[in-house]
Amino acid sequence: MAALLTMLSCTLPSAARANCRDELPWQALAPGVWVWPPAVDGEIGPTNAGHVVPTTVIVHGRQALVIDPGPSRAHGLRVRRSVACRFGAQVRWIINTHAHAENVLGNAAFADRLARGRLEILANATTRAAMAQRCSDCLASLTARLGEVPMADTHIVLPSRILGEGEVLRLGPYRLKVLPTEKGHTDGDLLLWEPRLRLLWVGGLVYGQRLPELAQGSVDGWLAALDRVAELRPMVVVGKTVSVATEPDALPPALVSTRQYLADLRAAVLEAMDIGKQAHEADSLALPAYTSWAGYAERQGLNAQRAWRELEPIWMERGPGPVSAPQDVGR
Repeated sequence: MAALLTMLSCTLPSAARANCRDELPWQALAPGVWVWPPAVDGEIGPTNAGHVVPTTVIVHGRQALVIDPGPSRAHGLRVRRSVACRFGAQVRWIINTHAHAENVLGNAAFADRLARGRLEILANATTRAAMAQRCSDCLASLTARLGEVPMADTHIVLPSRILGEGEVLRLGPYRLKVLPTEKGHTDGDLLLWEPRLRLLWVGGLVYGQRLPELAQGSVDGWLAALDRVAELRPMVVVGKTVSVATEPDALPPALVSTRQYLADLRAAVLEAMDIGKQAHEADSLALPAYTSWAGYAERQGLNAQRAWRELEPIWMERGPGPVSAPQDVGR
């Protein structure tokens, strides 16, 4: 992936580059499609100012579309200024893929353009409702973790238009199809598919070397969603990380590893039930293969508890028995 992105990064407009004082490290996914990824797969903290998920910009002419504008007004302003300076474009559309603070609070940087009718903020109905219900608490929580300065003037700006399944967003040669909403990472994961480029935005469904967060999700719903994603055979997925397939007939490796973690978690919880462990022991259920992933210490116990609550009725109906091996979606 690094070699591909480095090669494509050479195509930045040189005239715009020369006038930029604050260059962001945009990396090219395809001609006109750029991503600002986190420096490392890590947890939210003061050192990264909450930047733990990629921000995407698609540019055609003087218009730009941004996907997941980031965790704060400051982050969103950096995106806005860079798009204008580097690409000579104005952001006309923002898409929020799901209602997590690190994805959507950057909307605040575009509130003035939204108020003047120069920009739309798009999301599915579930994400908008979740933002209206929970984002105030998320803003308070993120501010407590990062401090007042990085979150200065950040406020909740809700989507202005609802995206429907099957809708196609058009910008020049790009066609982003809104796929059916998934219920995996959250109860309203928005997926966008650019078939010509085999490029898929999956919200929070795909992680890198960072433990997936199951607090608002479903382990079985997430596994099913990833199976449907795999059927598309994407070359690139943009989720909590950016992952590029290494061969034409392979899947992006982060998609495979995220699914493997969830399958291993599911199998471990069912096995614990089979041998007589109780629900209160779920938080001590370990998966040693993933201890090096960021967030393991913080989330593994919580993920196991969440999976236990979801799977216990299934186990009680099925009764003790062998755990089915996970489907191999690696190729």
